[in-house]
This record gives sequence, structure tokens and C-alpha cells, in this order.
Amino acid sequence: MAPTLGFFPVVTLVVLSGFPAAVSSRRDVLELGDADFDYLATEHETMLVKFYAPWCGHCKKLAPEFEKAASRLKGSVQLAKVDCTTNSETCSRFGVSGYPTLRIFRYGKDSAPYDGPRTAEGIYETMRRQTGPDSMHLKTKDDLKAFVNNHDASIVGVFSGTDSPRLAEFLKAATLLREQFRFAHSTNLQLAEEHGANSECVLLFRPPRLANAFEDSIVIFRDYLTIGSLRRFIRDHIYGLCPHMTIENRDRLRVRDLLTAYYDLDYHHNIPGSNYWRNRVMKVASKYVGRGLTFSIANKKDFLLELEEDFGMGTSDGGELPFITIRTRLGHKYTMREEFTRDGASLQRFLEDYFAGRLKRYIKSEPIPEKNSGAVKVVVAESFDQVVNDPDKNVLIQFFSPLCPHCKKLEPVYGELAETLRSDPKIVIAKMNALANDVPLGYDVQGFPTIYFAPVGRKDEPVRYQGTRELKDFLRFLKREASHHLVLSGFKDEL
Repeated sequence: MAPTLGFFPVVTLVVLSGFPAAVSSRRDVLELGDADFDYLATEHETMLVKFYAPWCGHCKKLAPEFEKAASRLKGSVQLAKVDCTTNSETCSRFGVSGYPTLRIFRYGKDSAPYDGPRTAEGIYETMRRQTGPDSMHLKTKDDLKAFVNNHDASIVGVFSGTDSPRLAEFLKAATLLREQFRFAHSTNLQLAEEHGANSECVLLFRPPRLANAFEDSIVIFRDYLTIGSLRRFIRDHIYGLCPHMTIENRDRLRVRDLLTAYYDLDYHHNIPGSNYWRNRVMKVASKYVGRGLTFSIANKKDFLLELEEDFGMGTSDGGELPFITIRTRLGHKYTMREEFTRDGASLQRFLEDYFAGRLKRYIKSEPIPEKNSGAVKVVVAESFDQVVNDPDKNVLIQFFSPLCPHCKKLEPVYGELAETLRSDPKIVIAKMNALANDVPLGYDVQGFPTIYFAPVGRKDEPVRYQGTRELKDFLRFLKREASHHLVLSGFKDEL
């Protein structure tokens, strides 16, 4: 009998010309490039793409968060990245001008910029909302009950029928705002009746975990419905008297003057305990409604680094008692140094001092240098007004990071500029460590180095320097912007 032949599978590896091997990586974040972007992007219903540069500090900070989010979103939303230093054609096509840039794509088409948080949890929650319908269709009271029983707030539109023009407008708003909020709609008017409405309306349900005796849990919108009017209604009512501030929503809350009580809270495992201090804050906060200050609570563990760096608080300060801070929309910061009392009296005294203008602002600053005789003057937050806002001086100020390679590369040129202008009594060349000092209002510092010119007579309108970092170009800029004729030392070339 002839021996039986064993058949073994033959594996053939086919390499498609022009597609980098990184595409077949088993990692959760796809690596895309000029050659394969369109080909691979069209395969995914929803995809979040990060356009980055390997040298970018903000990109490096985002990378682990992006990877974690990709792992959690696997199977529902694809995350991808494009290295713009080697794939300039793709990055140029989508108008990438800074790093990192995040954009949402649907079946390969550029859908919208990603404006959500840049933490793993924030990316996950934001992109999770990008799946499924913009607004959930609810048919029964049980559907409504299940939808609003959620960790987050819910916006539910109730309409007379599928042909209602208000429903059409509501759905447009849901499409635009789905990244930030949860939407649902119904054509069963009975769903609104038990909440005090007998006609078309929008019901805003605040999170059940935040229910309290100081405000209603449901707010009804009955005005003329447009995208703009609904957006304003949500903005004005969704957070209530004292919302739970998180890493994900802090930027939206901080557009107003905000008091925050930081303590150990956990709304997933201990709702009553989390609301214990919140109720005491709300009791006091309810007396100051309409005074221009909003209130919030936050988990101290989520903001330890911020509390330490921005407010000078030690991580063990206060024990179980809340930390109280105020941060205004202008960037002014205040801390309550008196111990929080359970009757709220200390918080009320703090607020009375705040509204009376008796509190001293907290400023993060390095010590003022004892010696500052170099050509480049060292500025700290405590000396910023004295040096940069000197009404008689034109000041060029560089905001730098000690860790930034571009700042180190600039040092000799910046130093030469300062030496060239050293004999000019009306101009100052200065620098400030933006990581160790608070950056004043009016100066937008997102990367390093960032350079501004504060001219005489226009200290409240600093001019950002966006030229090349060469001596001649700095001098041309200063000649154009300064309020006087420059006095140069040993500079021969024509400007």
C-alpha cells in the first residue's frame, strides 16, 4: 500500500509595492502614509487620525494615551497616525499646520476636527459617541428610563411626528454636538407629559448620581428650536449648580470664573460618600447664584499634579477635607487656606473675601534672581510686571522650556541679539522659564520657544514673533515694531 502523502498548507507572503510594512503591525494604532492613506482609510466607518512629528513634545505626551484609547476602542473605532516629517503630502492635503492635529474620518472622508479631551479616557468616551446614531430613537417610557439612567447628562427631544420641522433641527444639532453630549428623540408625546410638558419640547436630564435638593434634575426647553438656541440651552443648564469636573470637561467649565472643591470622590462605587461634601458646597453656593462665580467638585487624585504645580498645594494637605480653589477665566488663581468646616462657614468667609476683593492672588513663580547682570535678562512671574510691562521699555520676551532642544539651539543667537542691543537703554531682551512660572494673560504659549514683543505704549497688545530665528531677522522685526530707533553695537550689515 502506497504511503499517504501529508499535505501542508503553503503560506505565501505578498508584499504590495508602495505599502510600508508598518501597516501590517499588530498594534492597535495603524501607521498610515502617503502611499496607503486613502486605501486604508476607506476601509473604516469611523477613524481618528493623529498627524504628528516625532520631535514634538506634545505628541510624545499624547502617544501613550492614544495607544490606550486605541486598545479600548478596538473593534468599534480605528485609531491611526501619520508621521508628517515623512508623509508631507498627506499632511498638507488635510491642512495640518501644527502638531499633534487630530481629525475624524468616515470611510476615508475628512469628517470633522477632533476637539475632545486628549486623555485615554477622554478619547475613548468621545469616540465611543461617534459610533451608532447621532440621536437614539426612543419609543416607550422604559426606553426613556433606560437611556437617562446614565453616568452623564441626557438631552431628549419629544416631537409630534417624524415630519416635525423641530425634529429635523434637533437631529442636525445632535450631529454637530454628539461628541460632547448624549442625544435621544421620540415621537411619543406621552413621554414628556409625566415631566410637566404637553407639547413638543426638549428635556435635559441631569445625571441621576448628581440629584440634590437644591435644583431640579430635569430642565425643559420650550423656546423656538434652532441649532443655536439648543446649544445655548444646553450650555446654560447641563452642568447645574455644582457639576463634577473631570479631566475631560474641565476646559468647558473653565470658560467662566470657577470655584472647585477637590476631595476623594468616586461616583462609580460610592455615590452617597461622593455627594457628602458636594451637598455642603452647594448649600453655600446656592447663596451666591448670579454673582458671576460658578462652582464644581473634582476628584483630588485626578488633579494632584495640577494642584501642586498651579496652586502650590502639597498632595497630603487637608486629609479628607476638600481643597478649595478659584480660577478665573482671566487666569487669576486663589486658594482657601483656612480648613474647610462641615458647616460651610469657612467657605462662606472665603467667598465674602473673594467678592470684596480682599484675597491675594496665587502666582507660581521662581525666586526673583539676586543677580541679573547678563545681556539676556531673566524674568520670573513675580518680576514680569516690573520688567516686561515697564512702560518705558520695549521688551522682547522668550518663553522657553529647559528641556526644549529648539530653545537650546536658539541660545547663542538670542544671546548675540542681546549683546548687539545691550547699549540701547530703551530695549530689553529677556527670557522666562514657562514651566516654572505662570504665563501672564495675553501670551499664548503652546510650544517652545514662543517669543513675544511688548512695545512701549501697547503692553496689553503683545506682538508674537513668527520670523526665522536668525540675528538679522530679529533685528529687522525689532526695527519695525519698536517705538524708537535701535542703538546697535558692532552690527555692520544692512537691515
